[in-house]
This record gives sequence, structure tokens and C-alpha cells, in this order.
Amino acid sequence: MPQGCRWPSNDNFAPSMMELVLWKVVGGGLLGFGGMEILGWAVHKYLMHGPLWFIHRTHHRPSGRGLEWNDVFSLAFGSLGMYLVLGSLEPLLSFQLGAGIGVCMYGLFYFVLHDAWVHRRWVLPRPLDGAYLQAMIRAHRAHHASLQAKPSESYGLWLFPRKFWAGRTKKP
Repeated sequence: MPQGCRWPSNDNFAPSMMELVLWKVVGGGLLGFGGMEILGWAVHKYLMHGPLWFIHRTHHRPSGRGLEWNDVFSLAFGSLGMYLVLGSLEPLLSFQLGAGIGVCMYGLFYFVLHDAWVHRRWVLPRPLDGAYLQAMIRAHRAHHASLQAKPSESYGLWLFPRKFWAGRTKKP
């Protein structure tokens, strides 16, 4: 066995501190990313399409000009991610660091997929392709079919009903 390598055994395997920190960061990142989809879905359905509709409606009735009042929500979610990252400078808080990185990664993907490609707020080099991404676009278009707060459907970005997987659309 090469020097420095150790094979785990059932009776005396003890991960190093670095391994624990790494797993906490990875686990926190996955939980942060997945948690943002769940939190985003709930906030979108119950707050943005509820008492905060007066802000969110700028997204359903876009002006065609740069920023919207709805972008305030991105600042709020981004602040959550930054709070988690900046508040986790101790190794013992590495789970919090991972969660903050996961939240920030969710925000990055949201920005690119939702704002840039789905809504074409910025020009990007090529259109989306692939069954999953086409289904995401169909779900989002169905969500925007109504200019009213209710009725609406498909409040998540990554998770949406199976019915949107049927068929393919032309270029988004």
C-alpha cells in the first residue's frame, strides 16, 4: 500500500478532520441547493402569488427593459447565501459554508437558465436543448400563461409536473 494511504476497516476507521469538513461542505451544498428549490417553490406560490404579487407581477408583465421590481427577490435569496458563506469561516461551521455555496450555486443557475435563457433578458450564444430543459421551458411558459396571481401552476424551477415532459417545442 502506498505511503499515506489507509484502507478503512470495520473496526477502526476514523475519518480525518479534513474528510469530515469536506463531507460537511458537500452535504451542506447539496442541501442548500435542494433546499432553495423547495423554499423558492413555497415563497413563489404562497408569497409571490399572494401578498407580494404587487412586486412579482412585474415579472409576469415585463416591460422589456433591464431590471424589474421582481429582482428584489433575487437580492433577498442572494443575501441568504452570502450570509451563510460569510458566517461560516470556522471549520466547525463547514456545513453552513456548504449550504451557502449551494444557495449561491442555485442562484447562479437560476440567473442563467431562468432570466437569460427562458426569458431572454440577455443575449446568450446558443439556445437550450435537451428534453429536461425543454420541459422546464414548457412548465415556465404555462406558469406565465396567466397575467393574474391566480390561477397559476408550476412554481418551481427544477421540479415541475410530469405533463410538461410530453412533446418537444421548437427553439425556445
